[in-house]
Amino acid sequence: MELISDAGLVVKLVLLILIGFSLLSWAIIFLKFRVIYRAISDSQRFQQFFWNKRHIDAIAQKLRDFPHAPTASLFRDGYQEMKRNQRDNGTDEPTLFSADMGQADNVARALRRATNQETQRLERYLPFLATTGSTAPFIGLFGTVWGIMDSFHGIGKTGSASLAVVAPGISEALVATAIGLVAAIPAVVAYNHFVSKVNVLTGDMDSFSQEFLNIVDRMLRRS
Repeated sequence: MELISDAGLVVKLVLLILIGFSLLSWAIIFLKFRVIYRAISDSQRFQQFFWNKRHIDAIAQKLRDFPHAPTASLFRDGYQEMKRNQRDNGTDEPTLFSADMGQADNVARALRRATNQETQRLERYLPFLATTGSTAPFIGLFGTVWGIMDSFHGIGKTGSASLAVVAPGISEALVATAIGLVAAIPAVVAYNHFVSKVNVLTGDMDSFSQEFLNIVDRMLRRS
């Protein structure tokens, strides 16, 4: 704290920016940890529930039990598209998967749209972590370079280059680099971790969509 308080105005401004980056990064880390792991848990529970049921109306009535499951959102949009096609066809018997529920390509478009929406929701704010991880060290380095320049300028004015004169200014300048690394390292680790989890969830959504479409396709072929 003494090094920070004794630093120059530019270095203090750099440190303030880095602290802001770090605080926002940690807020996003805690938020995304909650969002992504709830999505993983609810998605696993929903898929188990889905494959244990045959009647899609029964599944649709229980969607509120899986509010954070991306696959539940996919099912909801696919189910709504089926109901829409069903109304267009003038039939009202949705208890089982049937050919009357609409064309597979319409359902496929609805599933793709839902997958994109859920992926965007899961990836929200993650680019800020990547930005923090890539820019914070350079911002800190700028503060360090500026501080060292200021220190050498002071040396030129005093005409003394002893360690007692040089060391305090350089140590104050290096604090900016240290804070930059403190902000960047957790952001990079969290970003890589969350991206890997989002990729897993995206793979689950793609697999669920394909299985869902296979069921619809089989029912259409039977008709």
